[in-house]
Amino acid sequence: MNQTTACPLDCYDACRIVVDECGKLKGDKSHPVTRGYLCPNLNHFTEQERILSPKLRGEEISMERAIEVLIEALKNSKNEDILYYRGSGNIALMQRVCEHFFASIKAIGTSGSLCDGAGEAGVLLGRGYNEVLSPQMIKESEVIIFWGRNPHTTHSHLLPFLEGKTVIVIDPIKTAMAQKADLHIQIKPHCDIHLALLLSRFAIIEGLHDEEFLEEHATEYNDFYELTQTVRIKATLDAIDVTLGQIGTMLELMKGKKSAILVGVGVQKYRNGADVLRSIDGFGAVMGLFGKNGCGVSYLGDSLRGITLPFASISHRVSKPTADFSKYNCVFVQGGNPLAQMPNSTRVKRGFDLAGFSVYFGLYENETSQAADLVIPAKTFLEKNDFRSSYGDYTLQEMPQIVENEIGISEYALTSRLSEAFGVELMSESYYLDFFRKRIDVRDGVGYHRDIPDVPYKTGFSNGEFAFADEIDLEIDQEEGFYLITSKYAKGLNSQFKRAEGVCFHPEAGFAEDEIVQLASPSGTVDMRVRYDERLRRDCLLIYSGTPDVNVLTPPHLSYEGESAVYQETKIKVTKK
Repeated sequence: MNQTTACPLDCYDACRIVVDECGKLKGDKSHPVTRGYLCPNLNHFTEQERILSPKLRGEEISMERAIEVLIEALKNSKNEDILYYRGSGNIALMQRVCEHFFASIKAIGTSGSLCDGAGEAGVLLGRGYNEVLSPQMIKESEVIIFWGRNPHTTHSHLLPFLEGKTVIVIDPIKTAMAQKADLHIQIKPHCDIHLALLLSRFAIIEGLHDEEFLEEHATEYNDFYELTQTVRIKATLDAIDVTLGQIGTMLELMKGKKSAILVGVGVQKYRNGADVLRSIDGFGAVMGLFGKNGCGVSYLGDSLRGITLPFASISHRVSKPTADFSKYNCVFVQGGNPLAQMPNSTRVKRGFDLAGFSVYFGLYENETSQAADLVIPAKTFLEKNDFRSSYGDYTLQEMPQIVENEIGISEYALTSRLSEAFGVELMSESYYLDFFRKRIDVRDGVGYHRDIPDVPYKTGFSNGEFAFADEIDLEIDQEEGFYLITSKYAKGLNSQFKRAEGVCFHPEAGFAEDEIVQLASPSGTVDMRVRYDERLRRDCLLIYSGTPDVNVLTPPHLSYEGESAVYQETKIKVTKK
């Protein structure tokens, strides 16, 4: 008998899955978004080699012994000397039960983001809260603008909803979507603020702005217009490699049309990432795109909006992108690979080696599991009960246990053992599952969050009105070197599954294909093999997220707002070996 579940991977799509009698994963054709199609990661999920047994300093041990060792390490550490670090290898909701235990013993947690925090902060500053445009909402649009977002890799289930649309792409890479677009602006990296301000300025000059919307919901727009006038037009266009004709074409394509701007995380991987989203949001407000059917600006949505989790939350935290593992006597890493994915990985590895006792709790071998003192294998999403919310739409899907086996331990089962050992109060697993189940509104066989908006921001903004940015640094980086782009890899997900190798350049960037070059930044140096990619600008290099050693090069800084990693803040100098 076929059974259904949902994918817990860190992705917009939150695929609905059918598991047949032979255990094969297939797409659920009845689902209105995922429509029976699965990504390569899911199609080969059950083939992935996983950790089968717990290990203590490389030697296999029983699960019972592993739990005893973990309890002993925690009891031998002061609360403030224990760090709980949760990654996003699995983002289903029951993963957070582990935090309940660590919060209850007053351990240290992490805050901030390795992914999207700066952009989220910019959205909240302007709108007050973050709502996403679901694929069903985007289907009502006439014009779609992909701003630094590559749906073929990161949101493939959106593609069928784009049929018949006018498509505009703003991206330093000539992506598959850019190759088919009505307009592709191959902007220089880290220049999105300048383009957004110029678009707003010319929209107002040409009378394309929505004055009625602005007077009702964004009354400070004249001040924002004054800010746009501080941008020197010709010098800025030359600096960001955009033409006045491209701006005019984009505005003409949007004129009088229901338009949606879909923004990716790449545009905000900088210290001023919040200002990037505020500027793009500002353009959206000038055009009156909020609160209207088929219109809007959409970033990663807040998948937990409206849900207060039933677990205790850690009160004392350190910033995830800059956490120093060496300060702790016990480090517990859940579902993450910080030794590969945190910025400035040379520093991270050194700190992890100096930690008193390190624990990795996850599915797959990686840099962190190989360096940890204790490795505890987890169960896959097919082997436990869970729920999955989505940051690409408003679904909230149940994930029932489908497979029984002896490999690994679930988050709830491990938390239960730890809570018993430390006298921590923990409700039954069924209590938590019922909690999430009661927050699902089933429509046509699909689970959704309760009280989802028919049209985001239709009733206005939580702060009373949209808040424009009133001060933005307009300096353009003139430092020598190549712009670093760290896009998602189509065959993997960060450091899970298949991982890319090498560094990509345009064939005319001055390097021979397959030669070894040295890449250098203030954070470190690494040697990589050159790959050619004609889709790139000549002043850029591309190293896919998850490529081994890419984060030797990335800086240990935080964004000015949002406490986020800023992987693309630095330029890379390249020398031939």
